Amino acid sequence: MALRIAVLPGDGIGPEVTRAALGVLRAACTLEGIDVEAAEHPVGGTAIRATGSPLPDATLAACLAADAVFLGAVGDPAFDAEPRERKPETGLLRLRKALGVFANVRPAKAVPGLAAAGPLRPEIAAGLDLVVYRELTGGLYFGEPRSLDLSAGHAVNTLPYTREEIERIAELAFRAAEGRRRHVTSIDKANVLETSVLWRRVVTEVATRHPSVRLEHQYVDSCAMALVLAPSRFDVLLTENLFGDILSDLAGALVGSLGLLPSASLGAGPGLFEPVHGSAPTLAGKDVANPIGAILSMAMLLRDGCRLPRPAAAIEAAVERVLATELRTSDLATNGVAPASCSAFGSAVADALHRAIHGSTLPETPR
Repeated sequence: MALRIAVLPGDGIGPEVTRAALGVLRAACTLEGIDVEAAEHPVGGTAIRATGSPLPDATLAACLAADAVFLGAVGDPAFDAEPRERKPETGLLRLRKALGVFANVRPAKAVPGLAAAGPLRPEIAAGLDLVVYRELTGGLYFGEPRSLDLSAGHAVNTLPYTREEIERIAELAFRAAEGRRRHVTSIDKANVLETSVLWRRVVTEVATRHPSVRLEHQYVDSCAMALVLAPSRFDVLLTENLFGDILSDLAGALVGSLGLLPSASLGAGPGLFEPVHGSAPTLAGKDVANPIGAILSMAMLLRDGCRLPRPAAAIEAAVERVLATELRTSDLATNGVAPASCSAFGSAVADALHRAIHGSTLPETPR
């Protein structure tokens, strides 16, 4: 079989982590006898420079025709003063909308051997294993009306949600919890936001269809504090667009680095897979970025986007084996250990895949 992947390297460190992740994807698929057809297309600031648009028509067409879409990162400070339609991030928002990917899935798990990399004491970080289900196409990021009048000192954003939008993301979160530790924490601000009152009502109704799952409601500010004090108590976090964006980045800090976190954006069509970190323009071109989030996003692409759990599990196992050797990129290196480059870490994971197939076997069941 062949996988058709639309690859959008994007801005900043995006091309670097994309190259590393593609090398790992190709290694895993080659060992499984799967051909990879990966074509690169511009998006974000790179696309604005080349075409004037952050999401060119040709890029969107390629994404809609692919089996899955991989994105490196978007964001370029050179466009900070530009109008909204000429900002790199606008291209990403348009892409999510066009693909119909309404569910953003962001897992975060404490990695053995990396306890010293994060800010938490090891005994607090131990057992951290959660996943954020973030609604992706509603809320403040897409709500209308919106306006900005700098001369008048006035701006408006609108936070709308419908029952249908809430219900479909909640259903996915509860299904995920049934395969995990059967606990959903729904995050809102129902004490001050009418949208959150609706959110809480609909999520409570969805919970009745999943009686084996325990539902807990929590305000977003309280949840942020609890994530720092006792992160292991959480299993599946369910929340709206803005809150999910913020809390999932917090989870990256808790595990040691935002560079460790992958994500999948899922809907009715091709999925969009990307590391959670941004474009980090100050690191671009230095080959120092952490590619783990991008590599694990490729594993999610295989499992969640292409229904190929075996090579996905092989990639995850290879990352763990490389980390067990104490190879670290600069964001994770401690105790005077010389950091590995982005490309070197990616090559080490690809090599670990080859050694696994020649020395033993790949995992037989999805992890």
